[in-house]
Amino acid sequence: MELPKRLNVALKEWASVCNALEKGRQIILLRKGGILEAIGGFELENPQFFLFPTYLHQNAQMLKENERKRLVSLKEEPAEIVLTCAAMVSDIIRLRDRSQMDRIEEEHIWTSPLIDMRFNYRPQNPLYLLLLRVYRLGERITIQNTPEYAGCKSWVPLDRAILTAGAMPVVDDSEYELLCARIRKEIA
Repeated sequence: MELPKRLNVALKEWASVCNALEKGRQIILLRKGGILEAIGGFELENPQFFLFPTYLHQNAQMLKENERKRLVSLKEEPAEIVLTCAAMVSDIIRLRDRSQMDRIEEEHIWTSPLIDMRFNYRPQNPLYLLLLRVYRLGERITIQNTPEYAGCKSWVPLDRAILTAGAMPVVDDSEYELLCARIRKEIA
């Protein structure tokens, strides 16, 4: 999987989760919405994107205890956002039931209450597990956190395309394939 040379969209996610993805402690995200059912499977609105860290809605109680010490809490979103990673979705898996997440407990930083909340929020909409190939950018990119980026939304169209030159995978190809295979097997 090769990252595009430039991207112009970002996915908003808790800063703590962005950090776990950047450090290789996690390769998954959970999402409801923004995923379309297509012939032969599911498609994401934007399968390649920057990770846009957010701070306001983070909740220490929704993170496993060893992750809480890494939590950066802010009273308001910063005026500037630092982009350190980009990602590509390699798999979109529709979760059938809560027990699937129990079987991959070691693969993420979330507590059970967060997983329950994700399943219970708009229960008529399916919950999807995304497997992400994450790339650490060669240089950190600082952008202004404009009013257009604010609010409770997942996707942020950036005001310009940003180069991804020098980005390197967080985990190597063989390790990524092993992680994906293990997750796929556990939730099958």
